[in-house]
Amino acid sequence: MTPTRMQSGPAASVGRPVYLDYQATTPTDPRVVEAMLPFFTEVFGNPSSKSHAFGSEAAAAVEKARRQVADLVGAEDREVIFTSGATESNNLAIKGAARFHRGRGRDGVVTCTTEHKCVLESVRRLEDEGFRVSRIGVGADGLIDLEALAAAVDDRTAVVSVMAVNNETGVIQPAAEIGALCRSRGALFHTDAAQAAGKTPLDVNDLQIDLMSLSAHKMYGPKGIGALYVRRRPRARIAPEMDGGGQERGFRSGTLPAPLCVGFGAAAAVAAAERAHEAKRLLGMRRRLWDRIRSGVPDVRLNGHAEYRIPGNINLAFPGVDAEMLLTRLPGLALSTGSACTSAAVEPSYVLRAMGLDADLAGCSIRIGLGRGTTDAEVATAADAIVAAVRSIRAEEASVPGTTAPM
Repeated sequence: MTPTRMQSGPAASVGRPVYLDYQATTPTDPRVVEAMLPFFTEVFGNPSSKSHAFGSEAAAAVEKARRQVADLVGAEDREVIFTSGATESNNLAIKGAARFHRGRGRDGVVTCTTEHKCVLESVRRLEDEGFRVSRIGVGADGLIDLEALAAAVDDRTAVVSVMAVNNETGVIQPAAEIGALCRSRGALFHTDAAQAAGKTPLDVNDLQIDLMSLSAHKMYGPKGIGALYVRRRPRARIAPEMDGGGQERGFRSGTLPAPLCVGFGAAAAVAAAERAHEAKRLLGMRRRLWDRIRSGVPDVRLNGHAEYRIPGNINLAFPGVDAEMLLTRLPGLALSTGSACTSAAVEPSYVLRAMGLDADLAGCSIRIGLGRGTTDAEVATAADAIVAAVRSIRAEEASVPGTTAPM
């Protein structure tokens, strides 16, 4: 596929806001759409119907996509199981691993306090079923406490689930160290890599990952398709969550959506080819964005480790400025206060609270996500708009008798 510069997704339309929420979702790359289109109307067969050309052509396309996804993360083709997305993959990995190993003397589950909600809720469900659960905290920089993790993983631990990259802060966890620890204790290491794939180097063998969740729509692929990597050597054993026709090596029954699989594969191929160049470009833009905002709002605070984070994410706190109010003053920017999966909640981010931010400061934080369509001009526009809005809100609050606001 030929490298190309995408327009800024929704921002490409006149009058639409600048899209800066690439951790929530990404626009489907036009090259991905082009690859998918024939499988809606021309090569429309059921991949399981291999007795005729329609089915065998669809099956061949699915297997090509499986190879493309596997290549992105250093896996073997057969180790990639297609699912409906990262939420399903996380549920299958964590619950499947725990339930399979419970009767084999391992009833422990270990995770981190800043995991995605679907991981935390899966672990909570297992705890209700009687599994031993340990939740490990993080430091002020968002990195997991490795000493506490080592103390929690024992010879009865079935699975350890720690995400590769946090969806709110963009912090990259030390997966290699976690993988080595789990391998030495005989526990399976699962990582939710939805926010990492295509953005930072990932190799399941180098990192000693046993189970890994992926999502296409986080990497310019279609929504509704994801994957679970399941290691074959040494074999990661999990119990399936759904009963049916036994597709996907019996792990995930159901007719495979060939167009979505093809789209996922195409997105993985583009990401593999362009990741290094795109990471360098995004890192430069992120640094310019940070410098420009900090020059206008000197007391802005960076949430999460300054270096161990993906290039396209920056999570900022503006003391004394309510984040929801700030977003209402920025109609020209598409931003968020945190995870799209918990955006209906009114309480401050549990991720930021776990990092030690008090409720007030956590409630003053926004997430800015840069991506393939973001331009330098949009970064400058966004920085200036944010600075102006923060100053305006603070000036208004300072004018109210009995209140003060940082400047």
